[in-house]
Amino acid sequence: MKLFADSASDLPRDFFDKENVILFPLRVHIGDEEYEDIRSIQSKKVYDAIRSDIQPKTSQVSPDEMLSAFETLAKEGEEGLYIAFSSELSGTHNTAVMTAEQVREEHPDLKLTIIDSKAASLGYGLLVKESVKLRDEGRSIAEITERIEFMANHLESLFTVEDLDYMARGGRISKGSAFVGGILNIKPLLHVEDGKLVPIEKLRGRKKVLKRMVELMGERGKQLNEQTIAISHGDDLSFALQLKKEIEEQYHPKHVEIHMIGSVIAAHTGPGTLAVFFLNQIES
Repeated sequence: MKLFADSASDLPRDFFDKENVILFPLRVHIGDEEYEDIRSIQSKKVYDAIRSDIQPKTSQVSPDEMLSAFETLAKEGEEGLYIAFSSELSGTHNTAVMTAEQVREEHPDLKLTIIDSKAASLGYGLLVKESVKLRDEGRSIAEITERIEFMANHLESLFTVEDLDYMARGGRISKGSAFVGGILNIKPLLHVEDGKLVPIEKLRGRKKVLKRMVELMGERGKQLNEQTIAISHGDDLSFALQLKKEIEEQYHPKHVEIHMIGSVIAAHTGPGTLAVFFLNQIES
């Protein structure tokens, strides 16, 4: 069985190598240079560019790379599972579906399942890690698909950004909203709903937004003490560690995992972003 995932899962390069997961990198553009996420650029370079008033741009996974990988899968007669970046945030999922249809024209027996993670960053990463665990346990594609789709439908993603101007540059909010938010030190609290970014509340200051994130975990999460909680940060480890401390003191989770937000997500959210991911139901 072959597992595929793309770089928007924000898992480190050594994870893909060690766990035998085929990486599909999204692309990052800084000035005239194009980079393959994880392979040829790390997120620190993106954050430094943004701090220098250079706005990176992003594009989806190369269709040619997908085509080659899916053709190889078909020729080798193996089963494959691709967990893709949210279809509401990138065209990569839809490209994968169309590419698979193209391959099936010549290889009708292609055994490839494509799942829309409806997630980004380490929320998406949690799904990929679960698929590796189940694969290594010898579970079937059908069993893994059922579990991953369940997790995708019950994943909670809460996040805030340090500066609304970064999201305005990336086209996620209006420049007017960013200007007003900056003056008032407004920190938006958002979540991902059916793969889309949806605002929840606006709070003034980091302390209030962090406290509210932890409160919402208690309101939305189930059996947090039995879960692995994931935290992503935008080049601000101290903020992430502060959130981890609060979560551990209140909910005593099985494990808390922290990673820096990857290059593609970073290009749209900017430095100082903080996100937490957990499930609102752990069993079907």
